[in-house]
Amino acid sequence: MESSAAREGMTHLFSGLIASGLAVALLFAGGIVAIHLEHTTLPSTAPRLFPLKNQGLAFQRVAAYAPDVLPLYGSSELFIPPVSARASIFFRTAPTGFQVSPVGYGGTPLLIILQKIGALGSDLRGKKVAISLSPGWFLTPHPGWDSYEGNFSVMAASEMAFGTALDFELKRDIASRMLKCPSTLENRPLLEFALRRLASGRWLDRVVFCALWPIGKAQTVLLELQDHFAALNYIRHAGSSPDPRRHSEILDWPKLITKISGPNTTDADEIKKPLTSDEQIAPGGLDRKFRIHMNKAPGWMDLELLLRTLRRVHAQPLLIGMPIAGQFYDQSGISRAAREGYYEKLRALAQRYNFTLIEFKEHDEDPAFLYRHQTHLTAKGWMFYDRALDDFFHGRVPRT
Repeated sequence: MESSAAREGMTHLFSGLIASGLAVALLFAGGIVAIHLEHTTLPSTAPRLFPLKNQGLAFQRVAAYAPDVLPLYGSSELFIPPVSARASIFFRTAPTGFQVSPVGYGGTPLLIILQKIGALGSDLRGKKVAISLSPGWFLTPHPGWDSYEGNFSVMAASEMAFGTALDFELKRDIASRMLKCPSTLENRPLLEFALRRLASGRWLDRVVFCALWPIGKAQTVLLELQDHFAALNYIRHAGSSPDPRRHSEILDWPKLITKISGPNTTDADEIKKPLTSDEQIAPGGLDRKFRIHMNKAPGWMDLELLLRTLRRVHAQPLLIGMPIAGQFYDQSGISRAAREGYYEKLRALAQRYNFTLIEFKEHDEDPAFLYRHQTHLTAKGWMFYDRALDDFFHGRVPRT
């Protein structure tokens, strides 16, 4: 009787093991199919900007491996306004041999971008990548956390924390910043516990983190599988459009810029008129306040963390920054001399890490480059961006 029960128990055990093995095999087979489709549909998905691409890593990773795709990380300027000169649209057909793959969303802060870069890790080794910098990140001393919460990706944060691309010192500094916004970790006890161990810097906490690492790594594998299946679902429903027909041409950049900067440029009509004399403040009247706010902005700390991360993963970055809307600031009592401090500080950081920087400060008071005080590029602004991206991708010194 006992022998029969034992045999029956063994049969159930083997059946369970076989079922589990088949389930795991099906999951990994599905993942392989998804990865294959991610690569084959890249010409179609690379120029697009959609939530799954921003929150997940599958589409970012396949773009990192593609030799003819330039990832461009940024914020709302990547999709507002919808002008044909926007890089993702302009390079959609790879007129000069490459496409631009935008990654970002409205209000995306640097702390989110550096988590994505850290999560991709060695996938970016030797890869050219562009980072669009918004002046607003560096001019606000006490920014809220709403934009960070809205753009937070548990997958990117987990991959960054449990990945092996970054050293403990860098992870410690990043974790300390991430813990400033505990609301993003409320329902993620494992990630929160791991970040607190990293942020402490104590050797005992590092030992605890290392003991916890296999569990964290297993969790990130599950998140990766979920991401690939979500990508597969996206491709099935939204990625079936035909790939853009590529065509090669020699671009006359001066002619393109002159044409789009001419009097018939529709974007120029959207730029608001200058403030009236009654609204103006004494020239330079707010210079001191501007400098204090700029120097206190946590964006500088996050930028340095991003640059350390880029150097650690051995990426080849282009830092491409929008200029300050000088005309608006002039009328607001902030002089060009005060604003020069912003450009100097930006240059000093880029030079410290020996990274290429284009900040377009020559267009600081160009009313047709930005939509007034907003950090959104006009068609003219995008055309200058496009030329810099094209120069960078092809190994030329980017022009301003």
